[in-house]
Amino acid sequence: MDATSLAEAVRLKKVSPLELVTETIQRARTLNPSLNAIVYEQYEEALEKAKNFKLTNQPFAGVPIFLKDLGQEQKGSVCTYGSRLFKGVKSTQTDNFVKRLEELGFIIMGRTNTPEFGFKTVSDAALHGPVRNAVNPERNAGGSSGGAAAVVASGIVPIAAASDGGGSIRIPASHNGLIGLKPSRGRVIVGPGSYRGWNGATVHFALTKTARDTRNLLFHMQECQMESTFPLQKLSYEQLYKTEKIKPLRVAVLLQSPVGEAVSKGAVDAVMKIAHFFENHGHSVTLLQKDPVDGIALQKGFYIISAVETALMFQNIERWLGRPVTRDDMELMTWAIYRSGLDISGMEYSKVASSWDNYAEQMSQLHEQYDVLLLPTVAQAAPSLVPYQLSTDLQSELGRIDDFTKDQKQQLLWEMFEESVVDTPFTQRFNITGQPAISLPVHHTKDGLPIGVQLAAAKGREDLLLQIAEWFEQEQLLKVTKQ
Repeated sequence: MDATSLAEAVRLKKVSPLELVTETIQRARTLNPSLNAIVYEQYEEALEKAKNFKLTNQPFAGVPIFLKDLGQEQKGSVCTYGSRLFKGVKSTQTDNFVKRLEELGFIIMGRTNTPEFGFKTVSDAALHGPVRNAVNPERNAGGSSGGAAAVVASGIVPIAAASDGGGSIRIPASHNGLIGLKPSRGRVIVGPGSYRGWNGATVHFALTKTARDTRNLLFHMQECQMESTFPLQKLSYEQLYKTEKIKPLRVAVLLQSPVGEAVSKGAVDAVMKIAHFFENHGHSVTLLQKDPVDGIALQKGFYIISAVETALMFQNIERWLGRPVTRDDMELMTWAIYRSGLDISGMEYSKVASSWDNYAEQMSQLHEQYDVLLLPTVAQAAPSLVPYQLSTDLQSELGRIDDFTKDQKQQLLWEMFEESVVDTPFTQRFNITGQPAISLPVHHTKDGLPIGVQLAAAKGREDLLLQIAEWFEQEQLLKVTKQ
């Protein structure tokens, strides 16, 4: 049963919140030892809340959910950000996103595994260890919402909170056979801890198994926050819950990697399957011969923004610690990102931020011609359990990154991320442009690994993406992991 069905069963008193929480704990204790998806348990608190649950017609009444161990802070609970700096540290406030989840009736069970500070497209934090893919345990669940994907794909819970700053919902959705929506910038409630994560690239949402769970959650999590940096008008009930047949769409298809590397047969096959499906149902499909944006420049700009934001983050951490942070406080990748950000000027940051506006304009022009953009979610299926091992020479250079010039540091970051970017080059652009994008599980490789397709629409048009997802679901195109 999906989260919507469970909540309805609670409201009809066919099942109690206590029964749901108890069953979830049993499944978690059975499955998590092999998955390593859950890093913080608050089962006693969940049981107590379930025992005293007050039913007031909440849309997700009594449904168990896990938070991601990255942001999504809840006062009194541990949030490590995948870093030993925060091991055992309890949050002093609750984020608006988490408050809203609780108001909707969700019962929070704990936290899911993530790479340190969410920097990777795989979940393999030194603090907690790698997350195993629920479909193939020899593979990684992806990142940075890898733990969230594993608890949903394994059947521990039907829905899990996640976040996406460069693909961190959509990538693990593809790797685990799930639905992963990244909403438009400004759509989902934010603050008070952060109103501008990575210059607006980051958004919190969830991983699910059904289109209606995704739709229902979006409807209730959206908020036009005038105090936020990027307020966005809410979608109406009529917009989100359309019943009429999809009108003929103009579909643009993009197959080539934005960084110029090979795209696997599985990823291409998945996209072409959906392209033919659109064509066979009377929709117009155009294969783009040229990417509307410069993917390499976009990616390098992304590293500049994230490096500066990381440097600022560690400045705040140092203030909290009362001491300077050191190389021993964090993983090598994090150290390199932090130190590279110290050299970037405000002018350079502003220049990249302006380029993001240009990319958004380019994609806006594309959507004047096409209703949706169809492209791979990832270039390759789920990688090995502990992938992307850096060479000894690169590790040595990163360890002494302060010895290099500003430009040399940025080149080292490119080399550090190069292998992972080759595998996952398609998601970052939509974080930068602020558009909604969704990964849908429609295909398996010859090795039986899930691989999704990605659909993107103009900013604010989640309604169209969800209408398509529901259509695919009805036509039994979605190959959601059923464990």
